[in-house]
Amino acid sequence: FRSQDYDSDKMFPALGFGARLPPDGRVSHEFALNGNPQNPYCHGIDGVMEAYYRSLKSVQLYGPTNFAPVINHVARYAASVKDGSQYFVLLIITDGVISDMAQTKESIVNASKLPMSIIIVGVGPAEFDAMEELDGDVVRISSRGKFAERDIVQFVPFRDYIDRSGNHVLSMARLAKDVLAEIPEQFLSYMRVRGIKPSPAPPPYTPPIHVLQTQI
Repeated sequence: FRSQDYDSDKMFPALGFGARLPPDGRVSHEFALNGNPQNPYCHGIDGVMEAYYRSLKSVQLYGPTNFAPVINHVARYAASVKDGSQYFVLLIITDGVISDMAQTKESIVNASKLPMSIIIVGVGPAEFDAMEELDGDVVRISSRGKFAERDIVQFVPFRDYIDRSGNHVLSMARLAKDVLAEIPEQFLSYMRVRGIKPSPAPPPYTPPIHVLQTQI
């Protein structure tokens, strides 16, 4: 996935939601895919996929589909960065209809003032009308009478890129482009609102001059 090209260390925290966890069958909407809550990082997208498939062997997928816990998880990290040195992108891949709409709206409104964006990719035949509302492109999302400071959500339905047989009708490069389409403006909008300007470029490298002395 193209997003890894924008991360220097290629380490991604990967969280699962909507599953019963061993050994007691507790339902969780915020658990580390690699089974290590103290260090949920995976190396590259291949590492994320490996952790995902491994987790399927130990957890039982279980509803409802709640987004707020993982949004709040990332928001806690984003809230600790106030100088513009980091910007967080949360990618949510879901095949279900959202169950905690009110809580998710509130989480997004609260996160809209933080250095973060949310990409939601819907897979499967489910109705994703609620995701369009979260996207906020037409009507700015609000919760309890409070509007989001800025648009931070991009929703992309994966079915638009494949036919009924699962064959690609649009290239995966097009999918990557559409998934990341709003990130640059969302990033810049945060920096503008906070008055954060780019750091000056480092001075150009000047190679040292070695004076050669010769004796005759």
